[in-house]
Amino acid sequence: MIEFSLLAALLAGLLGGVHCVGMCGGIVAAFSFQTNGSAPPFRLHLGYNLGRIVSYTLFGALAGALGASLNLLEIHPLQVALYVLAQLVMILLGLYLAGFNQWVLTFEKAGGAIWARIQPLFRKLLPVKSLAGALVAGFFWGWLPCGLVYSILVAAFAAGSATSGAALMLSFGLGTLPNLLGIALFARQIQSFMQQLWVRRAAGLLVAGFGVAGLARLML
Repeated sequence: MIEFSLLAALLAGLLGGVHCVGMCGGIVAAFSFQTNGSAPPFRLHLGYNLGRIVSYTLFGALAGALGASLNLLEIHPLQVALYVLAQLVMILLGLYLAGFNQWVLTFEKAGGAIWARIQPLFRKLLPVKSLAGALVAGFFWGWLPCGLVYSILVAAFAAGSATSGAALMLSFGLGTLPNLLGIALFARQIQSFMQQLWVRRAAGLLVAGFGVAGLARLML
């Protein structure tokens, strides 16, 4: 059921706040000190995040389209394997959010080579002086190596279509929005809440539960 996957992706973005603060907090802070144009800083922050979410959605559509091309082969074991892979990744992601493992960091190391090529282009966009510039900078920001992003991309790959893959990544991106906008506005309050152990544990186990439920549906 795609609605469960969308909710899991939304929660992964929303409740992965500690990870988001650690990965992107420095970039948000850099944006805050570089906003010397005529547009209000908050408007620029919205532009950065909109560009980032657009890039996530595009990645999701591409991953979903690639997965759909494999499904067109109508190889049932392959389709089942993709589905199981997506649920296992969701379980592992939930356990990471709960603080029980660090496996997503392996994904981030794998993406480091790509970011090394993108980062010089990203730096050339600073300082941002317009909303359009913020959108472009945010789009490149979406290429930052992130285990959470890559985890949801696996689910997008197994989603069965470009539309479903895009929807998953869009849900994830929207989930990250409160945390990353919050860093710009009231970072201290956001971090203190998201770092509470019970919040991380509840969030992670809930996301992992969606993966377990997905596997259970396969067995019924």
